[in-house]
Amino acid sequence: MRWWQKTVVYECYPRSFLDTRGQGTGTIEGIRQKLDYLSSLGTGAIWITPVYVSPMVDNGYDIADYCAIDPLFGTMEDMDKLISDARDRGIRIVMDLVFNHTSDQHPWFLESRKNRENPRSNWYIWRDAKVDGSAPTNWRGIFGGSAWTWCEERGQYYLHTFAKEQPDLNWEEPEVRKALYQCAKFWVDKGIGGFRIDAITYIKKPEVFLDGTPDAEDGLVSVHNMTANTPGILDFLHEFREHTVMGTDLFTVGEANGVSAEELPEWVGEDGGFDMLFEFSHVNLEFKKNEIWTRPDPWTITELKEALRNSQNHTRDAWYPVFFENHDKPRCVDHFFSDKANRTAAAKAIGTILYTMRGTPFLYQGQELGMNRVHWDNIEMYNDISSLGQYELALKEGKNKEEALAAVHRFSRDNARVPMPWNSEKNAGFTEGVPWLKTHEDAEQLCVQQQLNDPDSVLSWYRTLAELRRSHTSLAESSYEEVLAEDEDILGYLREIGEEQILVLVNLSEKEKTYKFDEPGYTILLESCKKHSPGILHPLEAVVLCLKMR
Repeated sequence: MRWWQKTVVYECYPRSFLDTRGQGTGTIEGIRQKLDYLSSLGTGAIWITPVYVSPMVDNGYDIADYCAIDPLFGTMEDMDKLISDARDRGIRIVMDLVFNHTSDQHPWFLESRKNRENPRSNWYIWRDAKVDGSAPTNWRGIFGGSAWTWCEERGQYYLHTFAKEQPDLNWEEPEVRKALYQCAKFWVDKGIGGFRIDAITYIKKPEVFLDGTPDAEDGLVSVHNMTANTPGILDFLHEFREHTVMGTDLFTVGEANGVSAEELPEWVGEDGGFDMLFEFSHVNLEFKKNEIWTRPDPWTITELKEALRNSQNHTRDAWYPVFFENHDKPRCVDHFFSDKANRTAAAKAIGTILYTMRGTPFLYQGQELGMNRVHWDNIEMYNDISSLGQYELALKEGKNKEEALAAVHRFSRDNARVPMPWNSEKNAGFTEGVPWLKTHEDAEQLCVQQQLNDPDSVLSWYRTLAELRRSHTSLAESSYEEVLAEDEDILGYLREIGEEQILVLVNLSEKEKTYKFDEPGYTILLESCKKHSPGILHPLEAVVLCLKMR
């Protein structure tokens, strides 16, 4: 097995992690100062969301220079020191590549927009207006509004899957791909451990751009439905791999919203474009048709189990990144459980699955504290561009302000982006200045300082899970076999290698459950309720058993 298959990846959102300069935003130095803390969670790689030069329209995902550090976060010297000090602790740094689009302030776009004859004229996606002067198609951007913006200089529209400040690159242009690969190689030469590649399913566009059937009151159709996973995209990904990481020990993990579990074998492994792929079936259960926050679909634990099962089954010959949170999703204790659920028990249940399921665990910052959603009472408190777009769309659909805000409250990306609570002091120990985003109302109870010495805390549970994973190689290297598959509420599976067989049982419901399993005897390795009874699981109980082999 390769190193990244046996470790834990911690996703760090630098802007909200730790401020070391009193400026109100986190720094690269803040990450370096917490390396020992991250190591205690079993971390062998830290995925850092973008810290490149950026106007910060989309919190760094609008990049103006792929090979420079934004002064907001520090300097290139700070990054070099982080890479070096992390490696000394056996931790690799993973960079976030945003190759579907750039900032509209990137020199490439500034040149491309000048006219139709310049050397980079074809580096972005330009189209003439319709006869009536309107946008080339009726596509809606991911953040709301038209996916097209008019450029007076050039006399054409440009496409942006996300915000208008994030024009899409034209991957059909060989010089674009060559330039992007050179940017990736810059970081490979720095000694990083891998890449997470953002929004990769959108890089290939259809040959012909057509209108789609409107799916909302704004008369537009989601650009995702019109462009995601266009045939031919895998050719681009194979080329990217060949020119950047092939022959190294780096790993690549792609963000692939819209790729189904059944399609995973085409995308990952020796013949795929990536080592691992984030597919979102288990975290998008409430958005089966489109991701409009006011229209969530009901879902069941059985559907969650089925989604996880499919992902496991279709990566038996490859590898899976296990995750339940990231910087774009709500906190899992709210997402997967009711408002009445015990938050500590829920966090421990999800954490147990994260660290014991087959694959590489991806832990998002604050998840190890059981952080939940924020409780902000007006839209002005939100920073997330997607939240603001969804709010406006809700109003256009006839929702009142309370209904629109309720949808934002439930699904906003800011839920995951509030500053990390380190202690019970000013601004939760995140900054001595004014935080760029309001700290969590429950920071004093959630903070690291409060949980460190509490053996029953979520943080202590995660540290115990990390130690369990280190001491039992079967949790990293063994096969995966689901048990109790027909049970509506219990997720159960066996991990077996050599003479070691581990059984994991997690009751995902908020009621007591009985089960039948032919156990030849066992030793309890971990139990979240401390009073495990054979054949019974308390609400949200998680238990890890080492079975005595026959």
